[in-house]
Amino acid sequence: MQEITATVHYEIAPAWAILERKLIDLMNEAVHPYTDKYTNPDGSLIWADTWTGSRDGMDDFYEAFHDFAQFYALGGGEHLLNMADHHWDGITRQLTKFGRIYKEYERGYDQFHQSESYIYFYFLCMADPQNPKLIDRARRFAGFYLNEDPEAQNYDSTHHIIRAPHNGSGGPAWGMSDDDSKMSYKPGPGMVVYGLPLSDVPGITKVEDLNDPVKARAMGKAMAERFREGDVGNNLNVNGLIMNAYLMTGEDKYRDWLLEYVGAWLKRAGDNNGLMPDNVGLDGRVGTLHNGKWYGGLYGWTWPHGFYNLGYAAITAANNAYLLTGDTGYFDLPRNMIDRILEQGMDADFDEMASQMSIYQHYIGVERALGADRRTFLVPFRYGDQGWMDYQPMQPSFPLNIWNVTEAEEDWARVDFLRQRSGYDWNKVAPFRDKGDMNHDEPWIMYLNGKNPDYPEQMLGAAYAQVCHRLAQIRADDSDLASGAHIHLWQQIQPITTEALVQLTQGCPQVIYYGGMLNARLRYYDDHRHRPGLPDGTAALVDTIKPGRTAVTLVNLNPSESRSVIVQAGGLAEHRFNTASYDTSTTPYPGATGAYASAPLDIHTHTTKINDTRVRIVLPPATTIRLDFEMDRYVNRPRYV
Repeated sequence: MQEITATVHYEIAPAWAILERKLIDLMNEAVHPYTDKYTNPDGSLIWADTWTGSRDGMDDFYEAFHDFAQFYALGGGEHLLNMADHHWDGITRQLTKFGRIYKEYERGYDQFHQSESYIYFYFLCMADPQNPKLIDRARRFAGFYLNEDPEAQNYDSTHHIIRAPHNGSGGPAWGMSDDDSKMSYKPGPGMVVYGLPLSDVPGITKVEDLNDPVKARAMGKAMAERFREGDVGNNLNVNGLIMNAYLMTGEDKYRDWLLEYVGAWLKRAGDNNGLMPDNVGLDGRVGTLHNGKWYGGLYGWTWPHGFYNLGYAAITAANNAYLLTGDTGYFDLPRNMIDRILEQGMDADFDEMASQMSIYQHYIGVERALGADRRTFLVPFRYGDQGWMDYQPMQPSFPLNIWNVTEAEEDWARVDFLRQRSGYDWNKVAPFRDKGDMNHDEPWIMYLNGKNPDYPEQMLGAAYAQVCHRLAQIRADDSDLASGAHIHLWQQIQPITTEALVQLTQGCPQVIYYGGMLNARLRYYDDHRHRPGLPDGTAALVDTIKPGRTAVTLVNLNPSESRSVIVQAGGLAEHRFNTASYDTSTTPYPGATGAYASAPLDIHTHTTKINDTRVRIVLPPATTIRLDFEMDRYVNRPRYV
């Protein structure tokens, strides 16, 4: 492996580097009051002894720890990996006792919720890819969709469909509940905003009609019949589970299945004027259970989230298919969705429209970045019999996650279109940590464009403050945990936040919360401790991302000990470094004993060939190095190891 030694001793320690290490140190300690208060010694969450709820809710248990392993892989303490493994096992045993987990996997529910919880598993695999227990699980979990388990025949290889909207280790979970014969649907306060699940049930024209028990029963019966079987666009999220198995094993059967399934949805979108339908019957035809309509499926265009979950599912599927093939045609799946929605966009007052937005809570950053003029660009997230509806801001995360892989001008143009039309300040760093630990893309984009130079310090400072805020919430919380009444509490106050570290050290957007894989420019390994992540006392900042080029500054803050960090091209070793240009200095350090200042630096630029996926960087005490890499992207088989 090529080795480069830093020779420049910093004259002023970078503020961003100090903040980065302070954030890592804070989070290393913040996990303890969280787990001490909310978990049992066996790793399970303090909760009621039994489960009386529906199929929903298993994701919420896993989401309480989803990014512990990710933080470890970025440079968090060894205890983070141990905790992530311990709590995964504890929660799995807990939910198995409840009857909702079978063979260590969810028995049968929709893939929107499953993708929220299994991202935890993907991070575990990425952080510890040679763990035999995780390899076994990755194979077994994927096998539920390759029909390798006789009890889990989820896939129809003739029609290339997953056979039911609810699916898992028990096979197709037909219908909406374990007993659809009594199903009634009267939405609670949190669901009213999503409107009617089906708009063509006779006598029901508005959500208020469901206050009538007879009509609520009629809606429940229709949902049980129409959402019972067949494939839905939301099932595309399974691609993450299959890709994870491929990254763990390299076995071609996972590659072949993923490309077959994603390709089937790509064809259906092509047959529907480029817009992906959301439902397919057991006969392989779009619209079988919805009177021939391409919309209306469970977690589809009409109800409840529309483009929000379908868009992310299409992006993760296209990204993974591209990783496996290099075929940019897969991006037609999300690109056409985005373009069709942007065509319907309009400028409107954010405050006036807020009450009509079904996922208003996702726009904290937009709301705080808007100035006195509250107008912004809104697009429809859903489609039904009444046409396009549910106008909301389109977060740049959607086109950005495509450009992050393709580096294509047309994909950057979609990002820039949103910037120009948004009407709010893209430089502003709003202090929040949402459920997916996402959505600070705008100020990061401006930083990469050279127009927001203070972003690293501001984002790291905001992240630090959010950890402090959550620790204060933990101290103040007096919930009756054993009553089982606060199933979202854990994820709302969990103190780990990784978005700032992902953006600044790896040069990519945060991993898509709904089953996404890491598509990073760079990844780091501690050469001495033989583990992933930045070594103790070191910090990294990616300041330039251009097609075929990435520049990063590494800093060793330790005053007396050297550090050795291996820099990898790509989060999955999928890229290759060609050359590296970096500054060197021959100025003696520390100089004359007793001197009041170090000697002025004599800086020269050196370029060296690398032609490898990894390079070792030696950082003597109190040194820094900025590496400007020329690189070829997506030239290697992606893998975790």
